[in-house]
Amino acid sequence: MRELKEIRKDITEIDNKMAELFCQRMELVKQVAEYKEICGLPIYDPEREAQVLENGSQRVEDPDMRTYYVTYLKAMMDIAKKYQSDLLEGQKIAYCGTKGAFAYIAAKHLFPTSQLVAFSSFKKAYEAVEDGRCECAVLPVENSFAGDVGQVNDLMFSGPLHVNGMYDLAVTHDLLGIEGATLADIETVVSHPQALSQCTTFIKENGLAEKEYSNTALAAEHVKSQNDKSMAAIGSAESARMFGLEVIARSINDDRSNTTRFAVFSRVERHYAKEEGTPYFSLLFTARNEAGSLAQALTILGRHGFNMRTLRSRPMKELLWKYYFYVEAEGDIFDENGQTCIEEMKSCCDQIKIVGAYNNLQQQKI
Repeated sequence: MRELKEIRKDITEIDNKMAELFCQRMELVKQVAEYKEICGLPIYDPEREAQVLENGSQRVEDPDMRTYYVTYLKAMMDIAKKYQSDLLEGQKIAYCGTKGAFAYIAAKHLFPTSQLVAFSSFKKAYEAVEDGRCECAVLPVENSFAGDVGQVNDLMFSGPLHVNGMYDLAVTHDLLGIEGATLADIETVVSHPQALSQCTTFIKENGLAEKEYSNTALAAEHVKSQNDKSMAAIGSAESARMFGLEVIARSINDDRSNTTRFAVFSRVERHYAKEEGTPYFSLLFTARNEAGSLAQALTILGRHGFNMRTLRSRPMKELLWKYYFYVEAEGDIFDENGQTCIEEMKSCCDQIKIVGAYNNLQQQKI
């Protein structure tokens, strides 16, 4: 009987060859997609698939193995169709909210040619990427005015997805009204409670009544449907364009530096390429229940040259009075220095998770 190590070595060699052939096959699939685009042909061709399965099944003589091979061919064709769909129809990008809301605007900035898919919660948007319905999710992780988004941070800690990008979106609130309305006409403003609270000074100075709505985009849609000059929404200029409203007053929020940081989640881990610019990474860890453990973990990060730009804590739901810590830092966590740093942190941390590596997308002037 052969040693298990030798068998696994042979499997690895075969996997290496299959990976090379897979890339060659997908290049041909891309050419098929380009042909279909030029000729206006659909991605799914049931007759062709049936023919491929029939011909393919005859390549394997063993009837038991033939069943598995047909299953393998079906999976390969599903991958090919998915790839062609991405090439011809664009990726599907998940976000939480509705069309015109700030999450939509962030996703549109990052993926202008992709199909944006709205979900009713952060968890549902995250799960859509987990199960393959969407390629990426654009979710908020922190707001300069309201603080971190706890639900998304918890998903980062417990979920399998990787953060492959960060984008800082400046949140500017405008006053939106129907055509012909002026500030003098407005009596009531409609918006999300957080947006209302961020525009308190403007609302009070103009003696306006407040009406809460589930989000800023739906508030704009509601104002449009009411067709009432005395009612306005607080939202984005993007919402105004989408729902046919006019911007009556711009930048009415109290804090003009109000910014939301959005993370791009993917199933694939990205090892950052240095030539792409300044690298950053996100790291989650739990400090060991010993005096000085947290300070020791942060000292190790600093000693290895990682300049932290964010540090925050979150309670762990399953353990009372137990916290995990989130760090954003500048540097390459996947190089030799970074991996040595992670090894040293294990002496004072129970759990360590590299959430992802990315460049600062804000620097790309999206």
